[in-house]
Amino acid sequence: MRTGWAVLIFCAVLGAKSLAQKDSLRSYYIQEYPDHLFIWPVLKQRSLTIDVSDRNNRIRKVQFIPNNRFSLGAGMYVFDLMVEVGFAVPIDEENERLYGETRARDWQINLLSREWGADVYYQKYEGFYIKDSRVTIPPGSPYPQRPDLSTRNFGVSGFYVLNHRRFSLRSSFNFADRQIRSQGSWIVYGTLNSFRALGDSALLSPQAQADIGRGSDFSSLQYTTLSLAPGYSYNLIWRKFFLNGTLLTGPAHHWIVYRDSLNRLQYDISINSTAVVRFALGYSNDRWFCGISFSSQARIVKFEDVRVSNNTNLFRLQVGFRFAEKGLLKKRAWDFIPFKL
Repeated sequence: MRTGWAVLIFCAVLGAKSLAQKDSLRSYYIQEYPDHLFIWPVLKQRSLTIDVSDRNNRIRKVQFIPNNRFSLGAGMYVFDLMVEVGFAVPIDEENERLYGETRARDWQINLLSREWGADVYYQKYEGFYIKDSRVTIPPGSPYPQRPDLSTRNFGVSGFYVLNHRRFSLRSSFNFADRQIRSQGSWIVYGTLNSFRALGDSALLSPQAQADIGRGSDFSSLQYTTLSLAPGYSYNLIWRKFFLNGTLLTGPAHHWIVYRDSLNRLQYDISINSTAVVRFALGYSNDRWFCGISFSSQARIVKFEDVRVSNNTNLFRLQVGFRFAEKGLLKKRAWDFIPFKL
């Protein structure tokens, strides 16, 4: 019996020692701020574009681009939750004459811990202007516009950081941590996504359809994507400045349905690729932080003679301040739940 207790005590001590070593290792590379709240103003622009070309991407490319606005707002990291609100910066009338008007709904929820993260997002854009690689628009002339074209993009994604004891992705994402020494990590990323583009008539002009070929007469396109994209992220640290680069890429399975010029639904399956690219540059100390980041996620599908890619881009500029939490602010979101799950 005494031997059993001795074994249990030995295991407990060994486990506590191992945990302390892990925490010590993490604190050598990463500074955490568990008892601080963060406040920041932010300027950002999120957009979703569609590129259509021939299957080999050689002959012609037609781009559908939203006349997207910058948004100016503010955010707060409190109770271990990030809350951010923004308001669109008005576009002048001349800009609207050249590029048309885009109506956008765009929201996203991020959950980010030391080891893993998850995103749930929804985007809806109505109104695009067109850039055709074979058509030159004189300076000061309006671009061709499709106010009838609408897109909807929603899904869920998640990732796991393998080297989370030495590397912090959130140090350059939401500044909940500060990377002290340069370090990187392999990341496993997966997503389930649904994308739809719908117009009152064929998206491409007769000339573009003739160049691209079969399948290019579609007036609507929808595809659901299941993808897995491993990759690598690295934080380069110099004093209290940081530079982050992240590249994730991998296979994607697409279930495709589109409507042709005869109003018939056509179905296809495609295995292609997905990619996520992110860069961030900034400064972070114990009192304040600032950063510029750009991220882009691309999905490519091919059917008949057509290649379609949609790209979701986000530009972000923010400056923030850290304050020691007091009283009620020291609580976490789950502390307000009246019962334990």
